[in-house]
Amino acid sequence: MCGRFAFYSPSESTIASFGVDSSLKVEPYFNIAPTQYIAVIRNDNRQQRELTMLRWGLIPSWAKDPMIGNRMINARAETVTEKPSFRSAFRHRRCVVLTDGFYEWHKQGDKKIPHFISLASGEPFALAGIWENWKDHKSGGVMQTTALLTIAANDFMLQLHHRMPVILPADATDDWLFGKADYLENADRETPKLRAWPVSFQVNNVRNQGKYLIRPTGEAII
Repeated sequence: MCGRFAFYSPSESTIASFGVDSSLKVEPYFNIAPTQYIAVIRNDNRQQRELTMLRWGLIPSWAKDPMIGNRMINARAETVTEKPSFRSAFRHRRCVVLTDGFYEWHKQGDKKIPHFISLASGEPFALAGIWENWKDHKSGGVMQTTALLTIAANDFMLQLHHRMPVILPADATDDWLFGKADYLENADRETPKLRAWPVSFQVNNVRNQGKYLIRPTGEAII
């Protein structure tokens, strides 16, 4: 799964690398949690890429209670085409979520040690996401929300957890945004080389922010 991540690279240069021209500035965050707004790239009505901010935790269009989104932060790739909550978004509303890395907790003894996982290159990257429109029929307000796709962990991630987010190589972004599904069949093998290291328990508190959260507290996994 993926329940916390970070995006701190300069947003202007990052979005430009994805072929997006936008004046929207994204503040660096080192401890992004569900229900917060996150930076994503998607295709607009003209099929051109745009940068926008979506609330993390997908609310299905048919939901009566928006609180359902609080627990729909991840969608399993194996069942995303079947689940009523996700299948329409998977077919018609895809996005890529910008990140520099994500956190995972690995049990060691009686403790769960937080680790930060990034590309071995240290460059920002994209996670496969889906998004949805939800309308509050009482107020008329519309909320746009998103969820991350997850798959079974590859050999590297199995050292930390049995699930992982779908990491999109740069050359797979177009295929994902334009609706091709076959990438998911080999996503674990297509994942770029990763690295990980243990970090401070201070990341457990979502109110904590800052570069100190990703500083190594032990030996890296490479």
